[in-house]
Parts: sequence; structure tokens; C-alpha cells
Amino acid sequence: MAAEPPADELITVVIVDDHAAIAAGVRAWCSQAVPPIELIDAGDRLADAWTGPGAAADVVIFDLELVPRRPDFGELRRLVDSGRRVIVYSQHTDDATAIKCVDLGALAYLTKREGPEHLVPAIRAAARGEPYTAPSLSGALACDDAPGRPRLSQRETEVLRAWFVSSSKDLVAAKLNITVKTVDTYIARVRVKYANVGRAARTKSELVSRALDDGLITLAELNETSL
Repeated sequence: MAAEPPADELITVVIVDDHAAIAAGVRAWCSQAVPPIELIDAGDRLADAWTGPGAAADVVIFDLELVPRRPDFGELRRLVDSGRRVIVYSQHTDDATAIKCVDLGALAYLTKREGPEHLVPAIRAAARGEPYTAPSLSGALACDDAPGRPRLSQRETEVLRAWFVSSSKDLVAAKLNITVKTVDTYIARVRVKYANVGRAARTKSELVSRALDDGLITLAELNETSL
């Protein structure tokens, strides 16, 4: 798992994409970013994310369809489960694909119509282990009608994620500049929403399990976090 880079440290990226023009464009966008981002490897083989310079990259930019007409969700899951921070950069514009990638643990889903104004901040967020919601994903989430998925507000999700990786609600309150009572209120609302869709989460561990199932947090983010 790549460690979170310090704020003043250069972010490194590997892109796995079978279109040379896309890789060249991403390289240019990264070099022109302020501060610059280093694209340390690019290729059209999955091995490029696992071996050589790409194995140490902070962020993996992953083309979902290296094999025509066969989105590789399995490889995305393998990358995420190994602790890699992944951005899916895909030609697919359908909502179902975007939602599935987020469910599997991608920190961002961007279509190839979305340029550096979204890819660059998505890379910076991913390097910190944080999600980034581009317009394409925002629209998909708004239209998501998957049964059993509660509608959580952005703030509810933020509080939930902070609680999962903190040892106490006091730390969550300090981090988000709110009171512990407010933290409790948001968590209670989330529990009610899960109960209302038939997926009760009475304990923190149960709530973590629900959040993992719904792509709200990844196993990598929970690594070594005590519940």
C-alpha cells in the first residue's frame, strides 16, 4: 500500500491505458499542474501497475477496458484490495459502470470527456486517500436507484468516514470542527437510513460492513484501523 505523501512531496502516478494519446495527454496535464505531478510509468498492460516504477506510484489511473468490450472489474477489485489508490478513467459513460467502480473501491470515476480540470484534483485527492466526485459520477450517484442503498448526505458520509478511521468521536469532532453531539446526530441519522432500507447497523462494525458494501470507504482506508 502506498503511504500518504507529505503535503510538500511530489505525487507520483502510473497510468494503465491502451490509448497512447490518452497517456500522452495525462502526462502533459500532470507536468503542467501546479505543483507538478510526476507520471512515472505508462503502458497498456496490467503488469505496469504491479511491476517496475508503477508498483511504487501513489495513484493508479486505470482504463477499465483494456480488452475490448470486457470491463475488468476483477482487476479493479484486486488493485483496491491490495491497497492501491485507484482512479478509473474510462470511455464508459453509463451510470451503472460508474456506480459499480465506486462500489468496488475506486476513489474516483471520470469519463474520458473530463479533462485536467477534474483529473488533476482527483489525483491529488486520491494521493491523500480521499474520494473525488467528478460531474459524471455526481450525476450517476444522483440517479442511483439500487435497492437497499440509503441516501446519505455529503456531510453524513464525511462524518461516517472520519469516524471509521478515528479512535474516538472526540477526534472526529476536532477534525471536522463540530461537537461530539453533532457527530452522534449524524451517525444516528445514518443508522436510521440503513434501518429504513432493511440493513440495520446497530454496531460500528456492522456500519463499517454496510459502508464497505456501498463503496463509502475502502479496505485500504481501514487498514490497521481498530474498530
